[in-house]
Amino acid sequence: MELADALRTTGAVREFTDEPVEDRTIYEILDTARFAPSGGNRQGWRTILVKDPQVRLGLRDLYLPGWDEYLAMTRAGLVPFAPVTDREAEAEALRAATPRGRGAFADNLHEVPVLIVVLADLRVLAATDRDLDRYTLVGGASVYPFVWSVLLAAHEHGLGGVPTTMLTRAEPEVRELLGVPDHYAVAALLALGHPVRRPTRLRRAAVEEFTTLDRFDGPNFTH
Repeated sequence: MELADALRTTGAVREFTDEPVEDRTIYEILDTARFAPSGGNRQGWRTILVKDPQVRLGLRDLYLPGWDEYLAMTRAGLVPFAPVTDREAEAEALRAATPRGRGAFADNLHEVPVLIVVLADLRVLAATDRDLDRYTLVGGASVYPFVWSVLLAAHEHGLGGVPTTMLTRAEPEVRELLGVPDHYAVAALLALGHPVRRPTRLRRAAVEEFTTLDRFDGPNFTH
């Protein structure tokens, strides 16, 4: 597959067939993804391939409360968990929340063919925005390129998938369930498998909508 084609067709996949994925395939995906860039080439990711049915159920149960919160805020017209938001409206949405309409992906998370928990070693992330008086973001640049590389490598093997960060809402419980040391953060859960269908018409903003010249309020960049 040409790189440009892979980049334009690796959309989020949340519906999978029952076809299993061989361990060798998972190994090859991770073996390719490990070449992702990271700050200082410190490769601060750690992955846990979760196969045990009871552990999978445990992850599903920890996932659902955060997903219910996400849905409640979405129904209220909010961007869920946005660092800059109306906290009072968010709190009201959560107070009125009821677990309904979760969807098959959330309810059946434990049945996804491949579940990989991605951790970030907080000792090796160059989080240059650590001391700013705002939400810290930069440290993820040393982990999430790896997550994206897993998705691209999976695509090459005919698989699809999606990363979800919902388990960070229950990070202490996830640490306990998986025996994770405190200096690791839960960065993502990767769900992979053979897609029921693969999205072919991805909708994204045009370059002109997110790129300006010289200043934030400069003219839109176009060709």
